Amino acid sequence: METRNPSQSAYSQFIDQVKSSQVQNVIIKSDRIEYILKSEFGSNQYYTTLSGSIEGLVSLLKTYGVDYTNLTNNSSTAENILGLLISAGAIAGTLACLMKFSKAGNGVGVDMGISKSKARVVNRDGTGITFADVAGVDEAKRELQEVVYFLANGEKYRKIGAKIPKGVLLVGPPGTGKTLLAKAVAGEAGVPFLSMSGSEFVELYVGVGASRVRDLFNRAKRQAPCIIFIDELDAIGKTRGNNPNLGNDEREQTLNQLLTEMDGFSGNDGVIVIAATNRPEILDPALRRPGRFDRQVLVDRPDKSGRVEILKVHAQPVVLGEDVNLDEIANQTFGFSGADLANLVNEAALMAVRHQRQAVLMTDFNAAIERVIAGLEKRSRVLTPPERQRVAYHEVGHALVGALMPGGGKVSKISIVPRGIGALGYTLQMPTEDRYLMLEDELRGQLTTLLGGRGAEEIIFGKVSTGASDDIQKATELAERAVTQYGMSDTLGPIAFEKTSAQFLDGSSSRRDISQEVAVEIDRQVKQNIDKAHQMALDILQLNRHLLESMTQMLLEKEVLEGDELQTLLAQVKAPASLNAWLSKG
Repeated sequence: METRNPSQSAYSQFIDQVKSSQVQNVIIKSDRIEYILKSEFGSNQYYTTLSGSIEGLVSLLKTYGVDYTNLTNNSSTAENILGLLISAGAIAGTLACLMKFSKAGNGVGVDMGISKSKARVVNRDGTGITFADVAGVDEAKRELQEVVYFLANGEKYRKIGAKIPKGVLLVGPPGTGKTLLAKAVAGEAGVPFLSMSGSEFVELYVGVGASRVRDLFNRAKRQAPCIIFIDELDAIGKTRGNNPNLGNDEREQTLNQLLTEMDGFSGNDGVIVIAATNRPEILDPALRRPGRFDRQVLVDRPDKSGRVEILKVHAQPVVLGEDVNLDEIANQTFGFSGADLANLVNEAALMAVRHQRQAVLMTDFNAAIERVIAGLEKRSRVLTPPERQRVAYHEVGHALVGALMPGGGKVSKISIVPRGIGALGYTLQMPTEDRYLMLEDELRGQLTTLLGGRGAEEIIFGKVSTGASDDIQKATELAERAVTQYGMSDTLGPIAFEKTSAQFLDGSSSRRDISQEVAVEIDRQVKQNIDKAHQMALDILQLNRHLLESMTQMLLEKEVLEGDELQTLLAQVKAPASLNAWLSKG
């Protein structure tokens, strides 16, 4: 019965209404009586206070045939007794479970499956991945061939007394194929593959992570020979002893159990642990010692030949046009990981479908490279004419300065079409070859190119805008690294004043403990290098002001300058007499 805002009535009035057959339903509570009248009497709701005994009221209601519900304690003894019995049973069961967990010593929730490992198990021949599916990491594949041979022919090693490494640590940037390599090892050897992420070991309850490690290795031993693959090992493998919470650290307990399982009293013959991380510098030293992760296999970003092989793998299911040149695409994608290249091929295919083509053309790949590097075109972001003009001068300024600088790559495109997050225009410099070192003159040239956009704004408009903020940030960071990391300072010399990433994980400053005088000198050197680069950019643009003006007008008209037309224009850029001296000595 609903009791929406019932009105109070006298008990005598309630009795009269019952006797005159006006009451439809009654609820008897310990503190009051609630009732509702029949529809012909308005369906009104009332409440009143009991006078007399409940037994007498119940007898009266039965006599006049009124439906009622008795919620008082006196009339629900059976229900109460049953509820007490159920509660007592639940408490007893809970206590029994807690005692069982306590005896097991594995923390709360062990026997409810919480302590069981969440490893995904792929049976023999189940990964479907072999080394043929992995390209661009030939050195890493060669390192892992021995693991494959041991898993398939372990008895040969045992006869001669040789021991295979118990653990292999795959180290490399994200997207370079570490997980794919681990699957390929299992696929080549035809053994079960147990996969689990480092974060899946650690839960709220203390002791669960260690229990899961034990359960994982127990399962692996029953299926040996097999592979255990732990992704993102750094989630549980960080250096111990830095627990800010003191007390019981679940992550450290999990790591301790992993160390014991890999090289402890109980053997794990036939079980090889392969783990992946992109932060090897933070791992506990005990993980990397012989007997644990004996080998570290670098899975780095591919070189040009590796990128070609990766592109071939991912392009197999794609219908390519006759003009597609994978070598040229590999030239333009220096620094791309395997995952980046896979995404690039897919983006190019999407471009082709968007333009209703039957095959993917080189044009689609070029557009996909731009999209990956600079972001998605945003033609809906409409600039005002003064903003559009300023952006055009800014980008042409970058291009004119960059055309004279060594080692920075060839300026291949200028655009004032907004892209990505906040980019109102961009100047694309594509490397002509894979480079792994930057010479001192190339670093100064890069500094100068970064400040070319701001320099063009100063020369043309006499004042600067916020559009150069990203360039200034990059230039400042590069100039500081030149002094604090690369030792490119005549006064401070070849001394590292910057800590590595592993040395300030505790949140401390990235700079080493240095004197105030040295800190002032570092800041002075950084400012001096940036000021000189800024002045050189201004000198180049002043000398080529006519070209700056004419190229900007062309860019405003066409929105994009590229190809032979752009190269012809950039070939006209003149170098000031002081350029070589600046690049060589600063």
